[in-house]
Parts: sequence; C-alpha cells; structure tokens
Amino acid sequence: MKFGKEFASQMVPEWEEAYMDYDDLKMLLKDIKRMKQRKRQQGDLNRTLTLYRTFSGLIQRQKHSSGSEDIENQATRENSLKQNDFESYETFFLMAAEGGGEPEIVFLKRLGDEFDKVDRFYRSKVQEVMDEAEMLSKQMDALIAFRVQAENLQGLFNKSGEFNSLGSDAAAAGSRRIISMDVIEAGQLSRRQIDDLNDCTNDKRANSMRGEIHEKKLTNSSRWKAASSELLNHVKLKRCPETPRSTIKGFFDISNQTEPNYLNIQAFSKIVKKYDKITSKRTLNSFRNMMDISHLGISDDVIKLMERVELTFIKHFSNSNRRKAMDTLRPKAKKERHRISFSIGLFVGCTSALILALVLIIHIQDLLNKEGKHQYMENMFPLYSLFAFVVLHMLMYAANIYFWRRYRINYTFIFGFKQGTELGYRDVLMLGFGLAVLALASVLANLDMEMDPRTKDYKALTELVPLSLVALVFIICFFPFNIIYRTSRFFFITSLFHCICAPLYKVSFQDFFLADQLTSQVQALRSLEFYICYYGWGDYKRRQNTCKTSDIYSTFYFIVAVIPYWSRLLQCLRRLFEEKDMKQGYNGLKYFCTILAVSTRTAYSLEKGLGWNIIAWIFSVIAAVYGTYWDLVMDWGLLQTQSTNWLLRDKLLIPYRSVYFGAMVLNVFLRFAWLQTVLNFQVPFLHRQTIIAVVASLEIIRRGLWNFFRLEYEHINNVGKYRAFKSVPLPFDYNEGKGQT
Repeated sequence: MKFGKEFASQMVPEWEEAYMDYDDLKMLLKDIKRMKQRKRQQGDLNRTLTLYRTFSGLIQRQKHSSGSEDIENQATRENSLKQNDFESYETFFLMAAEGGGEPEIVFLKRLGDEFDKVDRFYRSKVQEVMDEAEMLSKQMDALIAFRVQAENLQGLFNKSGEFNSLGSDAAAAGSRRIISMDVIEAGQLSRRQIDDLNDCTNDKRANSMRGEIHEKKLTNSSRWKAASSELLNHVKLKRCPETPRSTIKGFFDISNQTEPNYLNIQAFSKIVKKYDKITSKRTLNSFRNMMDISHLGISDDVIKLMERVELTFIKHFSNSNRRKAMDTLRPKAKKERHRISFSIGLFVGCTSALILALVLIIHIQDLLNKEGKHQYMENMFPLYSLFAFVVLHMLMYAANIYFWRRYRINYTFIFGFKQGTELGYRDVLMLGFGLAVLALASVLANLDMEMDPRTKDYKALTELVPLSLVALVFIICFFPFNIIYRTSRFFFITSLFHCICAPLYKVSFQDFFLADQLTSQVQALRSLEFYICYYGWGDYKRRQNTCKTSDIYSTFYFIVAVIPYWSRLLQCLRRLFEEKDMKQGYNGLKYFCTILAVSTRTAYSLEKGLGWNIIAWIFSVIAAVYGTYWDLVMDWGLLQTQSTNWLLRDKLLIPYRSVYFGAMVLNVFLRFAWLQTVLNFQVPFLHRQTIIAVVASLEIIRRGLWNFFRLEYEHINNVGKYRAFKSVPLPFDYNEGKGQT
C-alpha cells in the first residue's frame, strides 16, 4: 500500500484499505516500459502519435473557454460523474488508452478502478460524518433546551423577582457563553457583534449590547419557552450506568433496564507522472481536470464541518479563547527529549555496575556459604524480589511499545491515551532502570549475613531499607503535583481503581487489560502481603517472622492470589450483562477455572497432601488448556484453518510467519510453568524462593509476549471496521415522532 517513502508516515493505519494500490500499478508500468522498449526497437511510432492526438482532443473537449453551451456540457459531464462514477472514470481512462497496447489498457483500467474505489470510500465516509454531524446538531439543540429550562427554573426561585433568562446577569462567569449560544441559535447577532461582546466584557458597548439582547429576549421569551418545551417533548436524557452509584441505582431501577484524500491525490498524480514519463505523453493535465470535477476533488463538506466544530467549541466550551480551544482540539505531538536518552544511559550503566559489584561482593565474602544465608533468603529475598517483578514487567512493556510503534499498531488509540501524554518506550525504560538502580543499591546496603555478636540482631536502619523503598514508590505514584508523568500516573491509578471496584464501572479496554497484567503479578501481590506481616508482626531486627504459621496470613495468601482473577471475572460478567455477548461468559468461565486452579495449588503448597496434589493437577490442567486455547484463538486470532496463512490469520502485521509459530510454542511452554508448584521440582543449587521467583518471572515474560499479539489483533479488528476514532455515547435520546415518556 505504500506509494512513496515520503508519504508512508502520513498514512492512517486504520484506513489503509482506502488508499490506492500503488505497488500494483507500478508493476503494470514496468510492463508498459518493457513493451515500449520493444516497440522502440521495431521503430513503431505511429501508436504514440495516435495516443497524443486522442488526448489532445480530449483536452479540447474538457477545457471549454466560454459560452453557455460549454458550461452546459461541463455541467452535464459533472452530473454524469455524480450519477455513475465508475462508468465515467472507466470511460475516461479507456478513451486515454485508445490505440495503445494491452498493457496500457490494463494499466489505465486498473487506475480507473483504483480512483473509483477511493472516490466511493471518500463519498461514503463524508456521508457518515455528515449524518453524525446532523445528530450532534440535534444533541446541541437538546442541550440548549435543557439549559433554557434550567435557567428558567432558577429564575422562578430568584428572590429579586427578575426574569432569569439565558441573557441575564445571574449567569455570572458563564454569561458570555450562554448569551453567545442563545443569540447565535436565534440569529439575533452577527459573528462580529458576538466577537465584540466576548472581547469587551466590561466596557459600555458590551453593557449596551447586553441591554439590547435582554430586550429582545424579553419579547421573544414566550417563543423560546414554547420552542424549548416542544423540543423537550421529543428528548429524554440517557442514564448510562458508568459509576458505582449509577450502576447500583440502575440495577434496582427496573425502568432503566428497558485527510486521507490528500495522500491519495498525491499518489494518483505521482503514478500518472510515471506513466507520462514512460509513454512520453501529456496526460497529467487531463487527469487533473477529471479529478477536479470528481467528488474527491470538489467536496469540501468535511472542511466546513471542521470549521463549524472549531467555532462551536471556541464559543461555547472555551470561553471564546481560541488558543485554549485549539490546544484541546489539536494537541501537539510529544517530542523526544535528549535528557530522557541521557538518563537511560546513566541508569543502565549504574544498573550494570551495581550488578557487577553485587556479584563480586558475594564471591569475595563467600556469602553463599554463610550461616545466615537461609535466613536471608526466607526473609529478605521476598522483599526485594517485588522490585525485580515490577522492573521486569516495565521492561517488557517498553519492548511492547517499541514493537507496537515499529509495526504501526495504534496502541495510543486502543488504550485511550491523550495525545502528547502517552509514555514512549524510552520513558518506560528510564523509569524501569531508575527503579532497578534504587533496588540494587538497597540490596547492597542490606547484604549482611551475620548478626551483631554484641546485640544479637541486625542494624535496624538497614533492615528498614526495603520498607522505605516501597513507601517511596507509593508516594511517587500518588504524588498529586505535576511532576514525574502525573497524567500517566493518574491514568494508571484510575484504571486500577476501576479494576478494584469491578463490576461497578463500565469496562473499557484499558481496565481489563490492566486486570490481565495483575493476574501475572500474583507473586508480587504476595510479596506486598509479606511486607505487612514481616514489618507488622515479625521481628525484623532479627530477621524472623511467624507468617507461615499464622492462620490470618494463610487466609490472605489465598485471597491475594485470587483478587486479580476475581476482578476479571466480574468485568466479564458486567460485559455479558451489557453487551449480551456469550463470548464474555465463556471468558469469565476461563477465569473461574483459573481461580479454582490457583486456590488448589495454594492449598497444596501449604498442606502438602496427596489429595490436594491430585485436585491441583486436575484444575490446573483444565485452566492451562482453556487459557492456552483462549490466548491463541480468541485473544490472538490465530489457528484459523481457512486462513490464507496456514494456521494463522489472513492479516499479519509482522512479515515473518515463523514469529507467530514461535510465539505460540513459547506461550504454551510458559503457560505450563505452574508444573513446578505441583511437581515440586528441586534444583540443588537454587533455593526454594529463587525457584518461585524464576517461575513468576516466566509468567511476566509470557504476559509481555501476550500483550503484543493481543493489541495487534485488536488493531486489525479496528482497521477492518474502519474504527479510526472512538465514538462518544450521546447523552440524549431524540424521538421526533412521539413525545417524552
């Protein structure tokens, strides 16, 4: 689909099928070139002269200098184009090929087909936009009517007894917006007068204009109230349950249950220029004349609609501040900063140096053979492994962002990030390696394996280092000031809160995607539980704890592991209830099986009985097979038997099919990493806590792999349905034929 390297970055991925097939036309031009070379060798120049005369006649017929007859012919030509595009374009290009060889006829016919495809697509999309604009106009009328009614109700309770209309001074700070909306809709003032009113709020002219408006409003108040009352008879405000309060209320309320064209024009011009160069003809001007009278060339409905939207937004939603409005409507793209790259290099170097220092200290002091080794692994290692899990997940996410961008997967649109605030892979790498530096420095500061022989305990200050680091991370995450990516932090916290409160919030892609990430961080959540137990009830100065013998700790050991899967189950049930899609029910069943598997494996790890081992095997196998099938078929869209790509799918963004087969095999292997928990593998040179950390890390790697192909399949679905923008649910139901119920 690429028709030039200079245009490749400007193409809209979601509309790639709307662009002309430049490569195919270029191949046909090569056939024409080879034919021309053979003809030139034979000395046949008559065909070129015939084509030139044909095009000259065509140009004379299309370029009418003056006269009513010429204008009439041009109008007839334009009407014929509007009535039957394909026949007109086909006739034009076939006429251009008269006297030419078969390759030229094929090329020009294909060129006409491509132009007709683009023109029809553009026409259909313009019609869709205009229909939506008409609906939005009705929504704006309904909003004005509701505001009129609200202001009138406010005026009834005004103690001064004055009529409180949209133009009264009781509206205070919002009076200018309300006056502008009312007067524009009523057609009382010109645009210049409205600008004067908005720019001169406190001068005498503005006050006199308000007086005139007030008088006109008083005389037309009855008409406005009648019009508003008539409009409200056909309008009903929607009540969509998107918050916990509205969800609970809706559950008990029975009544509520009831410019791509620019690139295409450049591409057509470029391919016709190549055709003229090969055939030594002058068809470009004729083609441009034909394109100028097509819908693709003359339609400016979208441009006018954009201007109308900008004007409306500036007047009514930005207090007539154009700069503020345009910053909202057209946010600037985020710029890459050199200090980010410098910070990444600095943190990577520090991380490497700290890892090397840690290895040398362990080797020189022979810490692996110290008496306090087992005590350190049971108490301190689970505390620091939390940061290893988080850093590994961040590095996998940074790799995902890099490859999403490389293969033009629109992840910012899918996640709903505001343009200019999304994190790039460099930002995530900087945060990940920065946290790694802090964690490794804390490990080096707290690497003692022996107690103080005099006090019989460890240094309290160094033993509190892990807790201080966790507290610092939480403080940064919830820090309210505009530093350290505040927009991204709040976006994460909001989605996390929606996951915790499921199913009280409407489920969006970013919410259930985050919940899926949490299902791969079960061991990290258990590490947080261990923090509370170790520093709350354990003797951290002596590196001793009684967590494993506590019934409360064992109970929450189950609960913490189940919370992410339970959240996903509730999200699936919410979507099943709203969308009536049984696919969500089957997905919820998958998470229910996983809950049973995780619970039985946890019971086996605590009790070590043969019965628990068998039960854990049964549910784990069911959950693993079910989850593997869902990953490959439903989440990735692979294993399609009727696909043109064997056992994959028709549309692939990665050009190498072996990558997909390798990803499927690796996903199956990592899915069954839980075998270690039920088979109780023992590695002589690895501690039990180390094996647990390795298995948890493999699950995080599997999740990172899953993330890429999950978003790839979501992007392909968006492209197939031309979802280049998110549709915002409209707040009003508008029924013209019947009154409000």
